[in-house]
Amino acid sequence: MEFLDEELQQYADEHTSPESALLHKINRHTHLSVLKPRMLSGHMQGRILAMFSQMLQPRQILEIGTYTGYSALCLAEGLQAGGTLHTIDINEELEARVRGYFAEAGLSASIKYYIGNALDIIPGINAAFDLVFIDADKINYARYYDLVIDRVRPGGYIIADNVLWSGKVLARYRKKLDEDTKAVMDFNKKVHDDARVENLLLPVRDGLLIARKK
Repeated sequence: MEFLDEELQQYADEHTSPESALLHKINRHTHLSVLKPRMLSGHMQGRILAMFSQMLQPRQILEIGTYTGYSALCLAEGLQAGGTLHTIDINEELEARVRGYFAEAGLSASIKYYIGNALDIIPGINAAFDLVFIDADKINYARYYDLVIDRVRPGGYIIADNVLWSGKVLARYRKKLDEDTKAVMDFNKKVHDDARVENLLLPVRDGLLIARKK
């Protein structure tokens, strides 16, 4: 679902700082050769993630859902010297490609890339997070949130992608309430009702829910 008029979206893109040559390559290669390229954060959302990271200057970042590495590289743009970005994905078939991108960016030493189930991996990561980006299976969004909220520093942020779920959070845009849609709606309500955070839902691309821990 497109939330902005196509020409307005193009105007916004044209007046947003461009993606780097490497990010452009990842964007292009993902659309040419990887299944479900819509999962890629892309230019506008990537610049939003980079800007949040640059404002926060995080020391520890957690990303749940690496895909082809585009969003990880955007998030790493604000990483403090000596900091670490932890990124988790369940798809081992993309591992060599993604590690190659991280190496090309000169960030192999700063990014810890985990392959496996994030629900099992997160408890074993010994870090308090300044910034968390959730962009994985929607069914487990609430579980991921519960796993990380107590490990986010006061003033830290959790950002979740796809929280408008192609508009299906509204009844008029869906034929039935499927499990993924219900999970997204329940997650949005859970965060909105959580007194530990201040939250903002941005209707950018497929929706970004931004929660700042008090």
